[in-house]
Amino acid sequence: MNGVNQLKIKVLLLDDHMMMVQGIKQLLERDRVVKVVSTLSNPAEIYDEIDYHRPNILIIDIRMKSFNGISLTRNIKKTFPELKIVILSGYEYDEYIYAAYNAGAAAYVRKENSINELITAVKQTFAGNHVFPQHAVNLSVDRLTHKELEVLKLIAEDKTNMEISSALKLSKRTVERHISSIIQKMDANSRVGAVVNGIKRGLLHV
Repeated sequence: MNGVNQLKIKVLLLDDHMMMVQGIKQLLERDRVVKVVSTLSNPAEIYDEIDYHRPNILIIDIRMKSFNGISLTRNIKKTFPELKIVILSGYEYDEYIYAAYNAGAAAYVRKENSINELITAVKQTFAGNHVFPQHAVNLSVDRLTHKELEVLKLIAEDKTNMEISSALKLSKRTVERHISSIIQKMDANSRVGAVVNGIKRGLLHV
């Protein structure tokens, strides 16, 4: 972490409660390494702000009045793939944590945690690490490959193995291997169970 100590980590804050944003900004900037380059309460302006300030880290609330933080994270990562996103949430439901991870977030921090934990998450994500609640440390193990995700989506559309094989130009045996891996990673006992858990984890949208 020596390199981090000699750099200013540029942070952009997004929360539709301006008082919350200002409070977090003041607390973050007590750390000499962190510089809050902008605070934002209107998610519609987020792309322009990122483009202008080029922050290293975006801290975003998981739930805002007119925007979903998970969906916003997914869309922002498509435009700014190098940006590290820290999800700030009042909830520690597994499905929210999985959804944040699969949307491309680098960290998931509860609002009830201390400001020191948020600062640590900022520094860790800046260094290229992931920071998620302790009980979800196996997230990376459970992550589906791109091809497995394609297969899962076709399973959700009630396609047979043969239809999946044809659609993805894969052998039937390869499809079966993918499905077996998906069921295991989704902690399920069947194709239907894999789809249900995929929805809970934010991998599928219905």
